Amino acid sequence: MHQWDGTPYPEMIRNLPEIDIPLEGIRGWLFQSREKQIVFFDIQPVGTVPPHSHCSQWGVVFEGEMSLTIGEKTKTYRKGDWYFIPEGVEHSATFPTRVQVMDVFDAPDRYSAKKGRTDE
Repeated sequence: MHQWDGTPYPEMIRNLPEIDIPLEGIRGWLFQSREKQIVFFDIQPVGTVPPHSHCSQWGVVFEGEMSLTIGEKTKTYRKGDWYFIPEGVEHSATFPTRVQVMDVFDAPDRYSAKKGRTDE
């Protein structure tokens, strides 16, 4: 069994295009299909991401702990927990620890890859 050593993800994930995200302390690597996106997030203890809404989102926590408010309900999620956010439902999150999550977005254009990659 692999033990987490604090590195964001294995090289095969880190070699994916990194997303363009304006929030300090949050990185993500993008796996793209024609209809959906998967983002492997590495989130530092950045505090709170403000309420927002978008396409449906399903995610699973690999490491760390986060508090997620979906609509009116707030719950703490830890390693192995998963969540589902329906399309258009307002949600926010608080990150008191470093967190690694994988999110699947039900849209092909939720995030864009950073510009300037040499392999594009």
